[in-house]
Amino acid sequence: MNLWERLNSIFWNEWFWLPDNTTWAKLKNVPGSGVYYPETKDLLVTVVLALVLYLIRQLYEKFVIAPFGVYCGLKNDKPRKAPKDDFLEREYRHKKTPDYLQIQIYAKRTDKKVREIERWFRLRRNQDRPTIMKKFTETGWRFTYYFGIFIYGVTVLWDKPWLWDSRHCWNGFPYHNLEPVIYWYYMIELGFYLSLMFSQFLDVKRKDFMEMFVHHIATVSLLSFSYVGNFIRMGTLVLCIHDCADFWIEGAKMAKYVKAHRLCDVLFAVFAIVWFVTRLVCYPLKVLNASWYQSIDIVGFFPSLIFFNGWLCLLLVLHTYWFSLIVRVAYAALTKKTEVDDVRSTEEEPVSDDPDQNHVGNNIANHNHTKAG
Repeated sequence: MNLWERLNSIFWNEWFWLPDNTTWAKLKNVPGSGVYYPETKDLLVTVVLALVLYLIRQLYEKFVIAPFGVYCGLKNDKPRKAPKDDFLEREYRHKKTPDYLQIQIYAKRTDKKVREIERWFRLRRNQDRPTIMKKFTETGWRFTYYFGIFIYGVTVLWDKPWLWDSRHCWNGFPYHNLEPVIYWYYMIELGFYLSLMFSQFLDVKRKDFMEMFVHHIATVSLLSFSYVGNFIRMGTLVLCIHDCADFWIEGAKMAKYVKAHRLCDVLFAVFAIVWFVTRLVCYPLKVLNASWYQSIDIVGFFPSLIFFNGWLCLLLVLHTYWFSLIVRVAYAALTKKTEVDDVRSTEEEPVSDDPDQNHVGNNIANHNHTKAG
């Protein structure tokens, strides 16, 4: 046995993946049997789907969401460019928000006023920031996807017994036939999150960039692991619970960008309620209860359950973190400190043609221009 075969046999060890008295041989697909079990090679389909979804997204944002944004009153203008200055450009690459002492040094080096240097850096930072239209189109794509996949998920799961009684996730496990509609539900979701994991580096940067990246990795890993281990019934419950909250917040952000503030507040309130009920109540009570307790009660313990449940618990930690942000936004809105907003992004800095209006004085603290936006 060569090294690859040895590693392959270790990785796919039946002791780890399968319950007692179950072997991979029993889970082999037999042509014409009418029963299909997941195969690892199926995951290659998700890579193709990720590319297809990304291309569809680019076309959809450009030809559907952007014109809709213009119809709603958004301008597709690009931010003003900072005047060309090779020295300041080099310094900007080194530090995008210099302190007041550095600005004074730059002013002496370039023979410019401090106020002009401050204004140049504001313009240059704004130049790198995405426009409202860019945020609107990204959000519009996510809203469309989440709403569409939620409707599809509810439709295909409505007549499935495990949607209503989670014990059916384990009855007869792992000999669960993978129906075509469930297969495509899983493949599309995996492809979408795979595309998000890579396109995140091109999208609008958020304050919780790393948390989102961890979330996408956890989601892709969890879906992939649950697919090859045939934990698919549990996986569909996780997907449905997640999708039913996501399109509400994307709709709220779209309303915010077009200044429909009352609609934004209503959608955000619905989102907060749905999030709490689904991810902090239904998720632990239905999904975690089924994965931790009902699985052992019906099937018995096997090691891959620990790995699977570990990813599910990581998602619960992320749910709790994001709900703390939701509460923060809701509290600020209720106390009239600010309007409902997306605490994860940044707004464009104001830049006036009058240098006096851009001056921040000698107080270095006033150079902190980033706020929740």
